[in-house]
Amino acid sequence: MANSLFEEKLYSDKFLVTSEVGPPKGMDVADMVHHIDLLKDKVDAINITDHQSSVMRFPSLGGCLLVKERGGEPIFQVTCRDRNRLAIQADLLLACSRGIQNVLCLTGDSIDVGDHKEAKPVFDLDSVQLLRTIKTMESGKDLGGSDFKGSPKFCVGASVHPEADFIEPQLIKFEKKVAAGAQFFQTQGIFGLESLRRFMQYASQFEVKILAGIIVLSSARMAQYMNDNVPGIIVPQPIIDELSSAGKGKGLQKGMEIAARLVRTIKEENLCHGVHIMAVGNEGIVPDILEMAQIVGAAP
Repeated sequence: MANSLFEEKLYSDKFLVTSEVGPPKGMDVADMVHHIDLLKDKVDAINITDHQSSVMRFPSLGGCLLVKERGGEPIFQVTCRDRNRLAIQADLLLACSRGIQNVLCLTGDSIDVGDHKEAKPVFDLDSVQLLRTIKTMESGKDLGGSDFKGSPKFCVGASVHPEADFIEPQLIKFEKKVAAGAQFFQTQGIFGLESLRRFMQYASQFEVKILAGIIVLSSARMAQYMNDNVPGIIVPQPIIDELSSAGKGKGLQKGMEIAARLVRTIKEENLCHGVHIMAVGNEGIVPDILEMAQIVGAAP
């Protein structure tokens, strides 16, 4: 089986841009399809989130199938929270059989933060074990040791958090993920480029690609909420002040300008291999941010 288009770009000199689309709660996928159509020719791949923040939604795999149908390049997010190893392996086989080869391996958010607090978390595997599982599957066997009739081929990624309050555990986990087969990393949201620079000094010794996570802030209130409630996220005070000065109704525009500035600086200074833009419910603005950052759209 051939490499995915995203994997081919991963090992080129291209500055990569990925973004993500959150599936709907329910069966009306019109907005998701609209956002896929907006993004598919502007970014190199589109993540479909997997019950992000433990909120039940249309499945990531279903969204990836829509990305594929619309002519885009999907990244299948797989969390270990909701499925055991049998279900995860089955979903991966289905994905690969439909041409979905890019996988982002995640442990998953706690059930406590979501909207189904009585759900039973699974966590049969964690993200490192999931990466190892995929490598086992690619070798032609399942986790029970049985041979496959037809082996899958994936391009596997994981997450890392360069701005975590305590960076050492992140670096240890990062090395474990690299050893388990991760080819690319999409970081959690980064606002301070110094932390990215420090992390890249460490990460550059490994043969992996790093895409810096860029969260688009819509207001000073959102920025302050993230500082107060999201572990490891640090929005610097100058950015909060900049959002505060935007004026009524202009917070999102200012947030887009800040995101575009970060993207442009990362590319111009060649800080890492690309960016992953998270617009948090405002997926339609991502093409505008890329235009503001003077980033050319996804190559064919």
